[in-house]
Amino acid sequence: MINIRIYPVTEIETNCCYLVDEATGKSAVVDPGGKSEALLRQIEADGGNLDYVILTHGHYDHICYAKQLAEKFNAQIITGRHNAEFLKNPDLNGALIEGFPFEPFEADILLDDGETIKLGETEIEYLYTPGHTSGCGVFIFDDVIICGDLLFYRSYGRTDLPTGDDSSMIRSLKRLKSLDGDYTVIPGHGPVTTLEAERRFNPLMRRL
Repeated sequence: MINIRIYPVTEIETNCCYLVDEATGKSAVVDPGGKSEALLRQIEADGGNLDYVILTHGHYDHICYAKQLAEKFNAQIITGRHNAEFLKNPDLNGALIEGFPFEPFEADILLDDGETIKLGETEIEYLYTPGHTSGCGVFIFDDVIICGDLLFYRSYGRTDLPTGDDSSMIRSLKRLKSLDGDYTVIPGHGPVTTLEAERRFNPLMRRL
């Protein structure tokens, strides 16, 4: 079982998630798009150890503090294989357009669809879900989905940025909708929701 704390970062309040495995204390941070002093203090309070920096996709507001965070705590960076180029290319990740400070970097571990990692005693599954970008993926554990900018509360990710694609977005949302059971959904921005609520009330999900 993983405990989760959310720290909004950047001017557009990206949901940066701090994950701690209850049984072992092993920890990870998902989508550190900017520096959070509160998050850093919490990591230090928990012993100053961080195992992974996990990235759902490669937009600047989700990755721009990943390299610094990983280096500070000697953590490994994990993302989907199709996201690798976004970590090196400011034209793709939007940092150049937004004027956001960005230093290219590479992931230590690249995941393919359906692969898993272990955070302590908890298994985390990666699903490749392109649409918002060609490199997007979601991470599933316990009864939680951290979905980046795929699905939002009563909405979904935009597809008009580089490598975004409407058809891929629809396929990825259908895949999420078809998962068995209900999940807490933590989107890349905005309020936490549930998969069942989005199946019932999200205008696009209802039509799929």
